[in-house]
Amino acid sequence: MRLILGLGNIGDKYLYTRHNVGFMVVDNIALNNSADFRENTKLKSIFSKCIINGHDILLVKPTTYMNLSGEALKAVIDYYKISVEDIIVVYDDISLDLGKIRFRASGSDGGHNGIKSVIQHLGTDKFVRLKLGIGPQPPIPSEAYVLQNFPKDQLDDLKSVIKISAEAILYCFDNGIENTQNKYN
Repeated sequence: MRLILGLGNIGDKYLYTRHNVGFMVVDNIALNNSADFRENTKLKSIFSKCIINGHDILLVKPTTYMNLSGEALKAVIDYYKISVEDIIVVYDDISLDLGKIRFRASGSDGGHNGIKSVIQHLGTDKFVRLKLGIGPQPPIPSEAYVLQNFPKDQLDDLKSVIKISAEAILYCFDNGIENTQNKYN
């Protein structure tokens, strides 16, 4: 089984914020594959199972809020016995401009508290991640910027990058991280 973890914050007030692009990508994959989400409080997540291109896929959105995302991931992988090699984590990156995506096979948290939690709970930084650009950031605190909704003039770019990101994740499962980086980074 493969797992796609989208990082974000639950609740209507966060639905369209920059910090929720991970959720948006997972939602896009679910919508395009007729997958329905259900909540599991024990696993601290909202998730959906589906089959895509012959792969059993688990789509996961933590209900722990961003800074504790690793708790949900750890609960899910322990329950389903999923290997770290079969995980892709999708999240926002303030240092990339909107419309840019970057796959990485490992790395630091880069100051992202959700990734910091994931690394802490997995005990490794060696997992595939997809970063979606949400920049450039204006001269305001990062915490305020990431919790703002996307302005209307960025919605077309946002829709396009979410669609491409969903396609790229599925491409990665079939073609590996190196080929995916070469094609999408």
